[in-house]
Amino acid sequence: MQIEIQLSEMEEKIRNGYVLIDMRDEVSIQYGMIPGAVPLRMENLLQNAGQFRQHPGVIIYCTRGENSIYAAEELREENIPAYSLAGGYNAWLRERMQQEIDTNSVKKEEIERGIQKRWHKKLFSPFAKAVKTYDMLQDGDKIAVCISGGKDSMLMAKLFQELQKHKQKNFNLVFLVMDPGYSPENRRVIEHNAKLLGIPITIFESDIFDSVLGIEKSPCYICARMRRGHLYSKARELGCNKIALGHHYDDVIETILMGMLYGGQMQSMMPKLHSTNFEGMELIRPMYLIREDDIKAWRDANDLYFLQCACKFTDTCSSCQEDGQSNSKRLETKKLIAELKKTNPFIEGNIFKSVENVMLDTMIAYKQDGIRHHFLDEYDKKEKYTP
Repeated sequence: MQIEIQLSEMEEKIRNGYVLIDMRDEVSIQYGMIPGAVPLRMENLLQNAGQFRQHPGVIIYCTRGENSIYAAEELREENIPAYSLAGGYNAWLRERMQQEIDTNSVKKEEIERGIQKRWHKKLFSPFAKAVKTYDMLQDGDKIAVCISGGKDSMLMAKLFQELQKHKQKNFNLVFLVMDPGYSPENRRVIEHNAKLLGIPITIFESDIFDSVLGIEKSPCYICARMRRGHLYSKARELGCNKIALGHHYDDVIETILMGMLYGGQMQSMMPKLHSTNFEGMELIRPMYLIREDDIKAWRDANDLYFLQCACKFTDTCSSCQEDGQSNSKRLETKKLIAELKKTNPFIEGNIFKSVENVMLDTMIAYKQDGIRHHFLDEYDKKEKYTP
């Protein structure tokens, strides 16, 4: 009996009662699933084999249809009819993209109306507030909106388009996509979503993935630093004075907590930064006040599917972040915040505000402009308390 099943066959079997199982990691699943799928990691499949016996069988998928074959074989050894989806999630995504080609203009208009109405309060308003609060835009700016292919940067592009319609500031946009060595499949996903959303992207290529191929220590951090440098360089070449990245509120509070727990330091992800290597260039983060759950809700409501990570080596990389930090550590921190929120609903806001309310007089030591300051440096110079 064949072990791989095609998409057309999968749909028929699901109608006949087969269970669809997504065996990808938790990070990947957050970026989207095939509708109706049940998330279950490979190590838990056999433990839950009993519950599958009440169904005609199961269909399992991973990202590219490779690991799911082994999972299906293990279930068959337990006498459970199991199939692996040929091509995995990527095959389903390609099929979906093909089906959307004829509906591009209609969907684009629906998405834009949604940003103006349904999602105005939760997405556009905090976007505009961050831009104003942190003084991110000036007349005459030319901004490179950096698009990685994920939900955050794609939404950022749409919000910038909406902000430009308001004409409160006179600025220009370049929607910049760097191809550091994507697989053809991943590049097609980015190009398709940009077309679907009406984002006129400018793509340039680099060899970053090849450059970090042999690096064993912190390859994701080095890759992220190299990508940032290439984006600055290309943006300046195109006449831009700023680059915009799609980091959101949850990225900010997770970074604050990660710095304390894993880095032994207090730091924040700043809303904007002057580049230290590219004179006259600035980095801005206009998604700074937008919650990730609202971004996901927008994505799901519009039935959109984006790339998680387009790493050339795995295509399901669970370690890459734009800031080079470990996604596994970020996921641990995200879960910790969720647990703390159960007993204190203000925990997220308090973490965010903590870096706005720093009491230097109570700090043992701190660094400013690379220079370390210690409380003992000025301790004896201060007036002593006399009762």
